[in-house]
Amino acid sequence: MKQENTTRQRIVEAALYLFWKHGYAATGMAEILDHARAKPGSFYYFFKTKEELLLAVLRLYAATLHPIVMDPVFAQTDDPVERVFAVLGFYRRNLIATGCTYGCPIGRLALEIGEEQVEVHKLLSDNFDGWTAAVESCLRDAGERLPQELDRSALSRFVLTVMEGGVMQARAHRSLAPFDASVAQLRNYFRLLQDEQKRLRAA
Repeated sequence: MKQENTTRQRIVEAALYLFWKHGYAATGMAEILDHARAKPGSFYYFFKTKEELLLAVLRLYAATLHPIVMDPVFAQTDDPVERVFAVLGFYRRNLIATGCTYGCPIGRLALEIGEEQVEVHKLLSDNFDGWTAAVESCLRDAGERLPQELDRSALSRFVLTVMEGGVMQARAHRSLAPFDASVAQLRNYFRLLQDEQKRLRAA
């Protein structure tokens, strides 16, 4: 059983990497099996279709969001607002490491996968929801630093939009400039929110 789990894990991790690098449609099963050092029979033992493998990849993304992204980033600072920007810094470092060819894997798949693949889109949205929930927790931890009436859920979605849009533009331009400009505007917005809250509390 341990060997079977190891083989399955290699196949899922190979697909995760190749779907990110080449896209879902452009990645063939032979390439996945070669990368995973697995035989065709192994794939069909664990998965009936390529889409079923994609679902496993998306479940792995959801399961590793906190241990790979959020937990290490949150450990960098206790300041809840700075944690939001530390998360964005994680994606900036990935852009630097890849020469601005990095793309958010969930964002890429969301754009590529056909609308008829309903179960896949459900897991894609679950991944987005997990990401925004982590950011929203930071916004709630900020407490009275932000206006009480602020829709923290909507703001977390805005932070996601800044990240995804900034990453896509950085890839297109092969430059950090669009990403940095987007994050700078978001930081300015946060500054305005906090300044307004200080003004209201002082009134």
